[in-house]
Amino acid sequence: MSRKRYTLIDEEEDESTSLLLADSETKVNDNKRKLIMGSNQDITNINPFFISEDGSDIFIGSESTEQRHNGAIINGSNHTNVAVKRNISSGQVSYNVSNNLDDDENTIETVPPIFTKYGDFHTIDWQKDLARDRLRHKLLANKKKEFPLGVISNLWDAGSGWLCVLMIGLAAGATAGIIDIGARWMSDLKEGICADRFWLDREHCCWSSNDSLFKDSDCNAWTTWPEMMHNYERNFIYYTFDFIFYVGWAVLLAGLTVCFVKVFAPYACGSGIPEIKCILSGFVIRGYLGKWTFIIKSVGLILASAAGLSLGKEGPMVHLACCIGNIFSYLFPKYGLNEAKKREILSASAAAGVSVAFGAPIGGVLFSLEEASYYFPLKTMWRSFFCALIAGIILRIVNPFGSDQTSLFHVDYSMKWNFFELIPFASLGIFGGVLGSLFIWANIKWCALRKTNTKLGQNPINEVLIISALTATISYFNPYTKKSASSLIKQLFDRCGPEDYMQDLCDYNNQSFSTDKIDDNYHTGDFGSGLQTAFWQLIFALIAKLLFTIFTFGVKVPSGLFVPSMAMGAIAGRLLGISMESIASSLQKYNGPNSYFSCQIGKDCVMPGLYAMVGAASVLGGVTRMTVSLVVIMFELTGSLEFIVPTMIAVMFAKWVGDAIYRTGIYDAHIELNGYPFLDNKGEYPYSTVASQVMKPGSEVNSLRVLYQDSMTVGDIENVLRETDFNGFPVVISEENLYLVGFVTRRDLQVALHEARKSMPYVVTNSIVLFSNTNVEFEQNSGEPAPFKLRKIMDLAPMTVTSSTPMETVIDMFRKLGLRQVLVTRNGRILGIITKKDILHFMKLKTA
Repeated sequence: MSRKRYTLIDEEEDESTSLLLADSETKVNDNKRKLIMGSNQDITNINPFFISEDGSDIFIGSESTEQRHNGAIINGSNHTNVAVKRNISSGQVSYNVSNNLDDDENTIETVPPIFTKYGDFHTIDWQKDLARDRLRHKLLANKKKEFPLGVISNLWDAGSGWLCVLMIGLAAGATAGIIDIGARWMSDLKEGICADRFWLDREHCCWSSNDSLFKDSDCNAWTTWPEMMHNYERNFIYYTFDFIFYVGWAVLLAGLTVCFVKVFAPYACGSGIPEIKCILSGFVIRGYLGKWTFIIKSVGLILASAAGLSLGKEGPMVHLACCIGNIFSYLFPKYGLNEAKKREILSASAAAGVSVAFGAPIGGVLFSLEEASYYFPLKTMWRSFFCALIAGIILRIVNPFGSDQTSLFHVDYSMKWNFFELIPFASLGIFGGVLGSLFIWANIKWCALRKTNTKLGQNPINEVLIISALTATISYFNPYTKKSASSLIKQLFDRCGPEDYMQDLCDYNNQSFSTDKIDDNYHTGDFGSGLQTAFWQLIFALIAKLLFTIFTFGVKVPSGLFVPSMAMGAIAGRLLGISMESIASSLQKYNGPNSYFSCQIGKDCVMPGLYAMVGAASVLGGVTRMTVSLVVIMFELTGSLEFIVPTMIAVMFAKWVGDAIYRTGIYDAHIELNGYPFLDNKGEYPYSTVASQVMKPGSEVNSLRVLYQDSMTVGDIENVLRETDFNGFPVVISEENLYLVGFVTRRDLQVALHEARKSMPYVVTNSIVLFSNTNVEFEQNSGEPAPFKLRKIMDLAPMTVTSSTPMETVIDMFRKLGLRQVLVTRNGRILGIITKKDILHFMKLKTA
C-alpha cells in the first residue's frame, strides 16, 4: 500500500465534523482544514501522519511505527491538538487533529460521547435525551435528499416504533398464555392428577371426559393423590394423605420459587409495579428489566401461584411485559440508546401487561396512562393501544382459559339493578376504602419490620416456607380458601343456575306464590343449611385472605395484588348480596307476591353475584386508588356493560374514603418505603416556602462544590470526583466571582477524563482544564502541558431559579419538565442546588 505524507493545519475550529481524506488540497465540510504535503515542512517535534491512497487508513508516527486504534488517529506528540468525536450511528471515537500553534487550536478539546449510560439508581435527564432525539430527527431529515438510502432510513425510523410494540405484544400474549396454563395445571397438582391425560388441569380433564356437570362436584376422570395410592374411602387416612400432599406441594413450590429468586434474580420478587412507576418516571434500576429477571419471574410466577400463596399473577405480568419491552428496545438503537425514548416503549409494554393479565386491552392503556406512566404523549397512547390489542389477540389465540373468551370472569346476568341498591353499592365502596387503608397500613408496617429486623430480612427462604405452610394448612379446611383466588372470584361472580344445585352458595328453599312465578335465577326463598354454612365460611375466608395477603405481599417471590384484593372484595360483596337477598325475601313474605320485591316476570331481583363484582372493584380501588382504569378493567373483565354505574359509585366512594384514612395507595406507599425518588404528578403541594429554604447546601452553609471555568487542573477535577458523590457540578467564573457559567454532569466528566487519559498521553495531571472559549497563550517550548478544553460537555443553559422562587413553582418544573436538578441563583451568582431527592425530603417533612 503506497502512502503520502501529510500535515494537518486548522484555520477554523469545528470539532463536530469528520475528516475527509484525499491526496490533494481538500476542504473538510464546513471546516477550512487543508492537507498540505509535508515532506519539506519543517515543523519541530510534530510527528507526521500518513494517509493511504484510498483514504481509508490514517497512521501517526514514523513509517516504521504505525499506530492504529479503531480507525482513530493516535499521536504521541505533546503539542498536537486532538479533538475527540463520536460517530452518531456507531458510537466509535474519532479525532480531529490540529498543529497550528498560533491560535486557540493549541488546546485539547473533547466532545462528549453521544451515548452515555446512566449509572445505577440515577435519574435520567429528560430534556437532554429528548434534545438528542430532536437532533437525530434533524440529521435524518437532511438525509432525505440522498435517494434511495435516505428515504429508506426515514421510513425505517418512522416504522421502527410500531414494529417494536408489535413484537412486544406478540411476546407478551404468548408469555401470559404459557403462565396461565402452567399455573392452573401446577395448582391442581396439589389435589390430584388427570389419570388419562396428566398434562390437563382439573377443569379441562373433566371437560375432556364429557362430564358437563363438573364444577365443584366429583369428576371421575380426576384422580386424587390418596386414590392414586388405592385409598378410595373417605376416611381419616384418606384426608390425612390428602392434607399432606396439599401442604407438601405448596411448601415445595414456594421453596423452589424463593430459591430461584434469591440465587438467580433478586429483582424478580414482588409485584414490580412500584419499581415500574419509578422507572417510567425516569429512574434507572440496572438489571430490573433484564433477561434473567424475565426468565426467573416467569418461572417463579407459575410456581408461586400454584403454591396457593395469597398473591396474583396479574401485577407481575406488567413487570414481565416491561422486561420484554426493555429487551426488544435494544434491537432499535433509537430506543435502546435513549432512555427517554425507551420509556415510550415501556409505557406501551405496561399496557400490554394489563391487557394479557385480565383480557382488558382498553383498561391496559388507561392503566398505563393513569397509574404507571409519567410521560405519556399522544403517539405513546396510540402505540400502547396497538401493543395491548396485539397482546389481547395472541391471548385469545392461545385461549388459556379454555372458554374461547379473553375476559377472565365473564358473567351473563340478565337482570337489572334497582335504584334503591345504590345505597348498598355505596356502602361497599366505603367498606373497600376502609379495608384497603387497613391493608396498606398493616402491610407497610410488616415490610418496614422486615427491613429493620435482621433475622427476618436476611432469611427470606425461611419466611416464605413458614408463610406457605401456614397458608396451606389453614386454607385446607375451608373450601373458599382452598381453591385458587381466580376460581373463587369466578364462583362468587356467578349466578346460581340449575347446574349449581349441589353448591352451598345456591342452597335456597325456593317458594312459589303463583303460576306467574318463574325462578329463573334460583336466588329466592329461605336460606338452606348449606347457604347458612357458606355464609360463615365466607366470613372466615375474608379474614384469612386479609391476613394472608398482608404477610405475603412483599416476600421474596413474584407476588401481585390485584386478584387477592378482588377476592376479598368479592367475598364481602357476596356476603352483602346474600344479606340483601334475606331482606328482600322478608319483605316478599310480608307484602305478598305483588310486592315490588317479589321475583316475578318483569321484576328485578337481588343478584349476589353483582354485589361480589362491585365489592371486588371497591376493595381493589381502596388498595390501589385506581379510578377510571379500574372501572374499564372491571367492565372488560366481566363483559357486563349494564353494571358500570354501580362499579363507578363503589370505586368513587372507595377512593374518597381511602384517601381520607390513608393518603397513598399501596404502590406509592411501597415507593416511599423503599426510598425511590418518585415525584407524583397527580398531587398538589400548597407550601409557603421558597427555594433558598430547600436548596443544598442551606443558605447558612457556604460549602457548595463548584468548578472554575479556567483555573482548575485535571488533577483538581479528579480530586473533586474522588471526594464527592454528587451527580453534577455548577461551573462558575472563578473562586472570587461565583457568576454561573454552566453545569457539567459527573458522568460526562468521568468519561471525558477517562478517554483523555487513555488515548492522549499528553493530558497530564497538571493540564489546565478550560470550560470557556478564551484564547490561552501557549508557548510550545515552555515545558507546560497543553490546556484541556471541556466546554463541549458543559450545559450552557441549565435550569435555574432565583432564591425567592416559591417551591410550588419549583415542584411544577420538576414534574412537568422531568428535571434532575435545578440551580438556585441570586443576581446571577450561584447559591445552591435542588435535586429531586431534596424535594421529596422536603415534602415528606411537610406532610409528616
